[in-house]
Amino acid sequence: MLRVTLPDSLLLSVQKPARYIGGEVNTIHKDLAQIDTHFCFCFPDVYDVGMCHLGLQVLYHELNRYEGVYCERCFAPWPDMEKAMRTQQIPLYSLETYTPLKEFDFVGFTLQYEMSYTNILNMLDMAGIPLYSKERGDEDPLVIAGGPNAYNPEPLADFIDLYYMGEGEVEYEHLFNAYSAHKKSGGSRREFLKIAAQIPGMYVPSFYDVIYEDKPAAGCDHMPRIAAIRPNCPEAPKKVTKVLVSSMDELSYPTKPIIPYLQIVHDRAVMEIFRGCIHGCRFCQAGMIYRPVRLRSREKIMQWADETLKATGYDEISLTSLSSNDYPGLYDLLREIHERYPHINVSLPSLRVDAFSLKLMEELAQGKKSGLTFAAEAGTQRLRDVINKGITEEEILTGVKLAFEGKWDRVKLYFMLGLPTETEEDIQGIANLAGKIVSEWHAIPKENRSRDLRVTVSTSFFVPKPFTPFQWCAQTDYESYMDKQHFLNSQIYNKKIQYNCHDAFLSTLEGLLARGDRRTGSLIYHAWKNGCKFDSWSDLFDEAAWRTAIEESGVELSYYCYRERKEDEVFPWDHIDVGVNKKFLYREYQNGLKGVVTPNCRENCAGCGIRKISDTGVCYEENHQ
Repeated sequence: MLRVTLPDSLLLSVQKPARYIGGEVNTIHKDLAQIDTHFCFCFPDVYDVGMCHLGLQVLYHELNRYEGVYCERCFAPWPDMEKAMRTQQIPLYSLETYTPLKEFDFVGFTLQYEMSYTNILNMLDMAGIPLYSKERGDEDPLVIAGGPNAYNPEPLADFIDLYYMGEGEVEYEHLFNAYSAHKKSGGSRREFLKIAAQIPGMYVPSFYDVIYEDKPAAGCDHMPRIAAIRPNCPEAPKKVTKVLVSSMDELSYPTKPIIPYLQIVHDRAVMEIFRGCIHGCRFCQAGMIYRPVRLRSREKIMQWADETLKATGYDEISLTSLSSNDYPGLYDLLREIHERYPHINVSLPSLRVDAFSLKLMEELAQGKKSGLTFAAEAGTQRLRDVINKGITEEEILTGVKLAFEGKWDRVKLYFMLGLPTETEEDIQGIANLAGKIVSEWHAIPKENRSRDLRVTVSTSFFVPKPFTPFQWCAQTDYESYMDKQHFLNSQIYNKKIQYNCHDAFLSTLEGLLARGDRRTGSLIYHAWKNGCKFDSWSDLFDEAAWRTAIEESGVELSYYCYRERKEDEVFPWDHIDVGVNKKFLYREYQNGLKGVVTPNCRENCAGCGIRKISDTGVCYEENHQ
């Protein structure tokens, strides 16, 4: 097997050479002579970002538990390293054994964000692996992808051999066992894909045909809607259903995470306390695709926290989930961590302001105080009801008042512009709410509050996502995005409030790719050919190259972004089943347009459909209706 050799002169010529050498603490090494299946986990962004990703640590740990399987890592080289590697004709390689990616059995990508798609093509090209799946032969690795964006697999369908739909702990061992047996029998690539297509959660795009209507969609020049998506292979199911974990406590956990040699974006221990979310925010894809809520026991979390802190020496631990304060007994968990580790700072990155309690605040204050982040999402109660945020202005102000009394001095507020039914009054409401939050701080006696205050208002633009009630919505166009942004900026006067905003054209592209189909694969290809990569990095994003790619590929923004879909629209992802059904999502869409709030899962079951594929979690909690 080939090994890549990196000259010292090359490493000394690039930024942060530690990104490319591997050998970190807790890295796993195996005897390659004893390996049946060689898998490379590829993160389509730079090392500093990818090493913060809990899913990477979980799968690296999980796959390396399997006998006969070796999982290694690879990250997108920063442009200076890419240039050096291409100049010296060094192929992309894994960090553990410096094996060229082309030598692996599987090359696996995690799809976390639409704007990483060009990096995937770039990494395949640097590895010498043909970009299109139809051009790969039996000697090439199988290119597999998973993660949240895989639930709309079609934009990358031409480049990916096999998708994994669901949680990685469930079916990879089954897949690798099948591959090992197939490899020993000497079967072809296509024959293995037929076997894989019969494993739960596996989707092989080449085994499906997309049929289009015979005329352009209303308001479009030449792009017709999808009429149907049908399997063209008897081994492929009509629908591919996601796979999910039943018992969180029975899983293994990466209690010996890899410790990088350089500073990464979030360098701390991470404890996943539960999966899923009980709230049904109508814009939120994660809240729908990760259903149902499944908890880890406090005992298990503490056991893994003990093991992780011992193995790493971290002085901060993050309790992560989609909505941390929905974890029953969170206060008791925090208190136990602080009693056992009084020097450890605990962070809760996903707090909902509605349930924020003084008791919880006091417990958090025992450690180092970091800034508080609240996702209010909309500036008025009317619009918060439309998106089913389920919180009131009174609850928001009560939450921040408690924070100020706890002497927090930095508050970040997140909002979205361009939400369905939004009016100028709703945008004005963002500035008003930020002003009221500053007033709450002023109302507290000086001796009982922090010396100063910094409120940061950040807005992103609403992007309709698959498998959400708003998947039928039209997206706001670029010019309207900018008008909204300028209007809000003009309404913020207070010097204690700082305003940050997102790039409007980037949001347009994100929306295009999020609801894209197989025809958008041409756009991704042309963008990559035009030099696009690291598109989520503002200093590397090349708007002109993307605009050229849109013209070259012939995709219409009016088709993908700016039209409202009819109820009977066939979506590119309709052959994927995440459990939450389309009828429920459309009902929620209509409720949103009427401003009707749907209770959370613990208050009342809304009949989303997840029970059809799940026998666990919040749906079966005691007293659940």
